[in-house]
Amino acid sequence: MTGAPTQAELDAARLVLDRIGVTAEDLLNSVKPPAPTFGEYIPVVAAAVSDGTRRAYSPYWNRVLDQWADISLSDRTPTDIQRLVQHIKANLTVRRNTRSGNSAAEHLIAALRCVYRHAVNDELIDERANPAAKVPKPRRQPSNRRALSGKQMDQLNDVVATTGNDPQLDSLIIRFHTETAARRGGALALRPKDLDEEQCLVYLREKGETSRWQPVSPTLMWHLLQHVEHRGAPMNGRLLRNANGAQITYHRYDNLWSRVGENLAWAGKQGVSTHWLRYTTLTWVERHFGYAVARAYAGHNDTNSDAGSTTTYVRATLEEVATALAALTGEHHPLAA
Repeated sequence: MTGAPTQAELDAARLVLDRIGVTAEDLLNSVKPPAPTFGEYIPVVAAAVSDGTRRAYSPYWNRVLDQWADISLSDRTPTDIQRLVQHIKANLTVRRNTRSGNSAAEHLIAALRCVYRHAVNDELIDERANPAAKVPKPRRQPSNRRALSGKQMDQLNDVVATTGNDPQLDSLIIRFHTETAARRGGALALRPKDLDEEQCLVYLREKGETSRWQPVSPTLMWHLLQHVEHRGAPMNGRLLRNANGAQITYHRYDNLWSRVGENLAWAGKQGVSTHWLRYTTLTWVERHFGYAVARAYAGHNDTNSDAGSTTTYVRATLEEVATALAALTGEHHPLAA
């Protein structure tokens, strides 16, 4: 065991610090407390992100907690993360639409990057020590989703309208997504105050905190207003309601598509879901009205993409979207050309 430093040693240390421009106070300030454990910090991050992000990442954060709850964020390496990815892929629940576990791997890495990004911002770890940033995501495979044919849409609508405990609600949901090409989150976030009856528009709020006015047919607008009146949706509350007046959740969609898959073999085998309706509508719009109108119809017209900067100058108008909707539904729209 060494004794206390001599005066000469202290003087030499001060000289070195002076030459490199570091003070003893700098050294003291550089000493940081240990980073929190995953069990301590993931709940903090979960409370700070949006509902959509929390819903997407929670299953993967739970898997991280199963393995690393008591481990500090600073004690994981890129190799540790890659091992966890392989563990998740090896123990994946195999479904019809499972494809080598690449999607689970991608979401796990994204979920960890979210945690570490917050840790860097909170100055709990140094940005250069972020292990999640050093793990590449697997290359995303092309989606299996595609546009449904007219015959398939007829079969789907028939099943929805004749099965289940609330065919009226389920038929309204399917028509809403078919006309608007909205995501599930857009429908779930819809409120009675978001309806513009005069112009037949609904205000959609979707992922990434994006929002837009979307045309709907007069028939759909009438059914939405009737739904509000008969099921007692408050003006600032969710519009879509079960028969007992309770607001619907994602479980309504899960049960709906499970029932469709049970009644339509092709839908069950291919994993048809709400997003297939988005594909169907946008494909039809693109084929008949072009890319710019389809982009606006999808709510993509105000964001940059790999389509190039030209899209900045060829944005479609709301009137053009309304015209496409009128052709799709066969109904006149107040804003259609």
